[in-house]
Amino acid sequence: MDIVGESIKFMVLGMLVVFTFLYVLVVLMGVQAKIINKFFPEKKQPAAPVSGVTPDISEDESRRIAAIIAAISEFRKN
Repeated sequence: MDIVGESIKFMVLGMLVVFTFLYVLVVLMGVQAKIINKFFPEKKQPAAPVSGVTPDISEDESRRIAAIIAAISEFRKN
């Protein structure tokens, strides 16, 4: 019975060590993210104007799209 008690103590100790390490890691990563965002803010890029014209699609690409649409519609029939 003494060996089982010792093994449970070691198991709990090991789990506490891992949990503590992960908790400290998460806290440090959060602090690091705040520091990085403070000194190196992300630059916003202006949104590209949306045009109503779609780019030209090659014939191979249009065949691939048609095959996908046909496969989906065939799948939905069953």
